[in-house]
Amino acid sequence: MNKRSMLRNAISRDGFSIAVGVHDGLSARIAEAGGFDILWASGLGISASYGVPDDSILTMTEFLNAARAMNDATELPVLADCDTGFGDTRNVARMIDQYERAGVAGVCIEDKIFPKRNSLGDGSQDQETVEGFCAKLEAAKKAQSTGDFVVVARIETFIAGGDRADAVRRADAYVEAGADAILIHSKSQDGEEILDFGRTWENKRTPLLAVPTTYPQVDAEQLKAAGFSLAIYANQALRASITAMQKSLTHISQHGSTVGLESDIAALSEVFQLQN
Repeated sequence: MNKRSMLRNAISRDGFSIAVGVHDGLSARIAEAGGFDILWASGLGISASYGVPDDSILTMTEFLNAARAMNDATELPVLADCDTGFGDTRNVARMIDQYERAGVAGVCIEDKIFPKRNSLGDGSQDQETVEGFCAKLEAAKKAQSTGDFVVVARIETFIAGGDRADAVRRADAYVEAGADAILIHSKSQDGEEILDFGRTWENKRTPLLAVPTTYPQVDAEQLKAAGFSLAIYANQALRASITAMQKSLTHISQHGSTVGLESDIAALSEVFQLQN
């Protein structure tokens, strides 16, 4: 089974899988060893690795190079966060061509206006029109050259302060335009609007994806019961690495040595093993 078939199989409504956000080849290998099913090439993670905001600052080439490194480093399928598609329909078409050539299993594009802002940060969130985003999805599906490449449509209605009716209208339209799966995003603290959407959306065939960042108490079993087939833990690896580096480097700065720290950090042999 090739990686694109693996991704399609993993997000099938018949089962439930977990994806983890990574930002480079090393974090991809650590995730693979951790037993995850899918790698999420995190836009936030890749942007943070460059030290810039997740606000359409990086180019498609920079995102693509990171996703290619993840794909080359592991046997897992990569689902790439591609923000708004890096521009209009022509940019989307080229993006599909380039990501497909790189071996990436699928891409996710969100229905916000370029340039976007990170969904969980401060500031206004402006959505694309339904018609405008459907045109992007149609361009994406027309541009792909392999039948099993996956295009995920990410709905930002709840992020932008919209209601369930708008989210449903968009989901139905995006599926009609060719989306292979729907990611319904939210920054609610209890996750109820996500669970309600999953339970009540009438389309029971199209895969549903969720990103439980702000509602961590909602677990895999609850998401599966609500009709979701994939949970994306998009930024936890990045956040864990920040905490670990801060702790370790503070220790070195304060003590002038790694005595008392060596037992808490990876041995060089483990680094070499991850590097093959």
